[in-house]
Amino acid sequence: MMLKFLDDATLVAEVSHLLTVAEEAMESQRREFGKNVIDPFAAMFEMAGFGLDHAGWVRTELMRQAQKSLQNHVGQFHQDILGSVKGWENMNTGSVVDLVSHERKVIAEVKNKYNTLSGGKRSDQYSNLEKLVMQRASRYHGYTSYFVTVIPKSPERFDRPFTPSEKETGANLPENPLIREIDGASFYEIVTGEKDALAQLFKAIIQVISGVSGKETDPGDKGALMAYFQTAFGALAASIRFIAATMEMPSRSMRFTGTALPIWR
Repeated sequence: MMLKFLDDATLVAEVSHLLTVAEEAMESQRREFGKNVIDPFAAMFEMAGFGLDHAGWVRTELMRQAQKSLQNHVGQFHQDILGSVKGWENMNTGSVVDLVSHERKVIAEVKNKYNTLSGGKRSDQYSNLEKLVMQRASRYHGYTSYFVTVIPKSPERFDRPFTPSEKETGANLPENPLIREIDGASFYEIVTGEKDALAQLFKAIIQVISGVSGKETDPGDKGALMAYFQTAFGALAASIRFIAATMEMPSRSMRFTGTALPIWR
């Protein structure tokens, strides 16, 4: 198994789904390009200022629009992965909460990045969690709730009371030991029991993408991705360097949609 806390088939399926989402987002933008009014002034200054010809500008514009769609699915990817760990349940889109562990009496709302929600919506999230864990009629009464930010604003690990600003007054909402906020790396550790679970996942995703695409990730690209991981997660990046140095990478295959795919070569 590539990960101690998740079976290979689930990991491959989730990564493959997100790759499909990316491909479909780009194809959709190609089909729809030009249907909405294009700002000719912005296009002119972007082409001149960024040193692009028209074809290059179209490529960057398509990628920019497709990226917006993909980003919406990355948070769902983390929710799906965490909800596939033993003892946890993914409640899926439209539920009152994203993740539940009845065994551990924990619920969680998962957001991909620190700027996913504005201040006002963060206070709404506090209110929702408060109702779920404090009202006696709630099935989650007495559970600990977490507001999870996978990519925090700075590379620090935290698990603290969630006290966003109240919309009307600007004052912080009161501390409640059952309403907490936590970074992604720390929450992955809570769910999996593995201190470096997020680093393990990042490394494994690179393996799976190589296998699914049939192409080895370029060493320079891999180094750049590792650098981005270090910027986002700081000290946790040491774990991914250790994993890269010590993980055995034998030639092996995994079944995926009926085809044997090399996971690492």
